[in-house]
Amino acid sequence: MTVGLTHYLLLSAVLFSIGLYGALAKRNAIIILMCIEIMLVGVSIALVAFSRYVTPQLLTGQVFVIFILVVAAAEAAVGLAIIMAIYRNYDTIDATKIDLMKW
Repeated sequence: MTVGLTHYLLLSAVLFSIGLYGALAKRNAIIILMCIEIMLVGVSIALVAFSRYVTPQLLTGQVFVIFILVVAAAEAAVGLAIIMAIYRNYDTIDATKIDLMKW
């Protein structure tokens, strides 16, 4: 059995779905950030798979994945800095208990 485009897209959809469920269902801000990272990994797998199976001569999918990884690293750094600032003010990282209007 060979691994084809369908298998990669199925893996990508499963990862994206797990990340989406976690981002919508969880209350911990760090878990929400981790689930967003899982969603980005799912999109990256889909881009590389399409690039490999549709236009194998071009590296457009891989180039987009590099940009996604750079954005994900910046998002993680900024997101963790925001979470640390919120924790200092509220002593919690529960997303349902954070009300940014009462600073």
